[in-house]
Amino acid sequence: MKRYLTRLILAAIACASSHGVMAADVSQTLEIIGKPTDRGLGFQPAVTELARDIVWFDTLLLYVIAAICAFVLGLIAYVILRYNRRVSRQAASFSHYTPVEIIWTVVPVVILLFISAVSLPILFKQQIIPEGDVNIKATGNQWYWSYEYPDHEFSFDSFMLSRDELEDYGYSQDEYLLATDTAMVVPVGQTVVVNVTASDVIHAWTIPAFGVKQDGVPGRLAGLWFKAETEGIFFGQCSELCGKDHAYMPITVKVVSQEAYDEWLDTAREEYAQSPGVKPSTDGGDSPTRSYAGIPAMAAPAQFASR
Repeated sequence: MKRYLTRLILAAIACASSHGVMAADVSQTLEIIGKPTDRGLGFQPAVTELARDIVWFDTLLLYVIAAICAFVLGLIAYVILRYNRRVSRQAASFSHYTPVEIIWTVVPVVILLFISAVSLPILFKQQIIPEGDVNIKATGNQWYWSYEYPDHEFSFDSFMLSRDELEDYGYSQDEYLLATDTAMVVPVGQTVVVNVTASDVIHAWTIPAFGVKQDGVPGRLAGLWFKAETEGIFFGQCSELCGKDHAYMPITVKVVSQEAYDEWLDTAREEYAQSPGVKPSTDGGDSPTRSYAGIPAMAAPAQFASR
């Protein structure tokens, strides 16, 4: 019993320390910007150049598609009205008309070339990775994310918060299934390069408000980049089916000022460099467990234990 109580006390101390890092990343003062909304139909607010390009291109395609649909519907209506049985009792006998066939071949080609000419620069901008001011490695695990800041030699793991933990971390019940206990923290206005991989199966790291999405494949590194222009909290989800808890490994990114980021780095280096973070359980089960520095693995959050 004494040993059990000691473990509980040590775990509480570790949790309190972890909450200290959470407070240091100024989550209490950041506005939640990038998250899904009930019955929402449009994109999340675009806070990077990449996301704005995607929204602009999507709008352009909608106009092109609308024009094509209107033209085709107009042709159908004309044929129905002009060549119905009451108006034209004598059916036409020709089988083809070369000028029309040339037109309906050339015009779609021109439209596709126009779309390609517009879309390829946007694609290349996403795929050509610049030199990063901040470099991060994101690793997908069943079913949580691990983040490593190689330039500062620390790493940590990020778990979804259960309902009874949300208020403790400054979130509301509306952020259930979105918020995590720790978050990737980046400075506003800086180029962030994220190398994405996975430890077990294929996962996908995405933040809709940033306009980025990248599969994480075991044994491979794939890069993405973004430059956030607005401070705030942004949510994403693993976007590659990866097992039974695929829906329970959200992504949280906090964009803060450079001063706040420097303060967070100091706290994170001290905290996370001493902690092995979260590791999969070794008891033969497949549910992740939380372990803290020198403390045996404790039970996983309630959302894992209940399934």
